[in-house]
Amino acid sequence: MSNNLKAPEPPSLWAGQLLHFTCLTALLIVLTLAWNALGQPHSVAFWIAVSFPVMHQVWVWLAWRYELHSSTVSKWIGFGGYLVAFFLLFSGRFLSLAWLAFLDRGSLKLTLVSHVLLTLILLMPGVYAMYSVRRYFGMARAAGGDHFDHRFRDMPLVNKGIFRFTDNGMYLYAFLLFWAIAIGLNSAAALSVAAFSHAYIWVHFYATEKPDMDYLYGSATP
Repeated sequence: MSNNLKAPEPPSLWAGQLLHFTCLTALLIVLTLAWNALGQPHSVAFWIAVSFPVMHQVWVWLAWRYELHSSTVSKWIGFGGYLVAFFLLFSGRFLSLAWLAFLDRGSLKLTLVSHVLLTLILLMPGVYAMYSVRRYFGMARAAGGDHFDHRFRDMPLVNKGIFRFTDNGMYLYAFLLFWAIAIGLNSAAALSVAAFSHAYIWVHFYATEKPDMDYLYGSATP
């Protein structure tokens, strides 16, 4: 008997994207209401800080899906070019939020003790998570290297550093750095963008990353 089993197909470009854009629309509506309630502070800096997470995650969605289907990104700009764009946008998330927080500093009106204590509580796990990603996981792998190079797919699961406590230390803990920036500069506007950014990365996980991981590693993969 011949084996008629077909190899699994990668998720389509639009797989999961109804969830993505529905959630993004809802998050932007809530964020706009929060911005209005705060008195619409620093409109240019605020919306630039919002635009970087959106540009970053849309870039990753398009790059990953086109790469899985036709290696388009590798053919056009290579994995190195993808990483340059990825980390420029990723850095832009932090820099634009810090700019907004600096312009809006003091608006949260936290007391000195609560201000310092909360910043430290958020900063420590966030820094440890970023260290763990760099030390044990690798930045290229974290950026989605398994979509481009089969070597990354054969690497074992990481269970050191922050990954001893959770499979997804990046999204759970590294994103606390955004909160630390907002609290550190005592900014209500930056805090609302940090909340948006942290919620939106989980939209990316369920709408884009999880379908891709199910294809790359099998549906049983965490």
